[in-house]
Amino acid sequence: MTYDFVGRSNLEVSRICLGTMHFGVSADRAESFRIMDAALEMGINFFDTANVYGRAAGPGATETIIGEWFDQGGGRRDRVVLATKVYGQMVSSPGPNEKKGISTYKIKKQVADSLRRLRTDHIDLYQVHHIDRRISGEEFWGTFENLHRNGDVSYFGTSNFPGWGLVKYQMIAEQRGDLGIVSEQTQYNLLSRYPELEVIPAAEQFGIGVMPYMPLAGGLLTGKKSAQSGSRTAEVESEYGLPISQNTQLAEFSRICAEVGEPEFIVAIAWVLANPAVYSAIVGIRSVKHLEGLDRAASLELPPEILDRLGKVFDINRGRALKPGPAPEAFAW
Repeated sequence: MTYDFVGRSNLEVSRICLGTMHFGVSADRAESFRIMDAALEMGINFFDTANVYGRAAGPGATETIIGEWFDQGGGRRDRVVLATKVYGQMVSSPGPNEKKGISTYKIKKQVADSLRRLRTDHIDLYQVHHIDRRISGEEFWGTFENLHRNGDVSYFGTSNFPGWGLVKYQMIAEQRGDLGIVSEQTQYNLLSRYPELEVIPAAEQFGIGVMPYMPLAGGLLTGKKSAQSGSRTAEVESEYGLPISQNTQLAEFSRICAEVGEPEFIVAIAWVLANPAVYSAIVGIRSVKHLEGLDRAASLELPPEILDRLGKVFDINRGRALKPGPAPEAFAW
């Protein structure tokens, strides 16, 4: 496994981050335990979760499974850089202060609940799951500064933030003399390159490391020729409006991967990690077998000509009045 630093922090993590969204959903407790054990053995020291994960099992179910795994001992907690999130609604009938969003009132309660479920005394990377457009910069950073001062949280990150949001809160942090945001988690892959316009340039400018989720586009970039009805890949086909069968982009992608001599999933992850702003890619795991090859994906360096060809095959600006590259050059005269 290879490692990198989280943004401008001095925290070092594996370039593959274990995504746990399927724990308690597609992976039962026993399989989730096996996955975490195997991930550690592979050298993956970075686990990402969220307080809302659990789906039918209920919000908090995934954090509970991770906490029970930590409780087995053997230095498990000390070997893991643990990331979780706050923002979502945790109860089915929310009161005024329990709806989606963040506030000092809500975060104080939800961080305590996450610590209890995770059976730990601190969270290494605490991430705001979505931007709350109403909260003031003073309340935002005052709350997180207190969490850091109390020892509950070591570093702060964001998820699904726009470029302007990263700039806004990072500038306020700098004015307060704080390290601020060290990580932004965003959906980024060969089929979803919109972060290249604003989010990634903003992150690079302010020393924020980028941690993409869905680097395999929910299975669309794994070489599958069709999606089973009801599968996650079938869901993503609908979300992206991109059926796998008879898709020329994906067919060309498979041809390039064959030339490289690597499976599609390895090339797709390696492409994401090739972006200088990216320090780690989150891969959601449903079974131990899905860990196979991730160490290779973390270390594979794609030749410049292959990166160029992939960039052209999956050019988001094709057929639009846009030019390759970041904003505003992508859409300015």
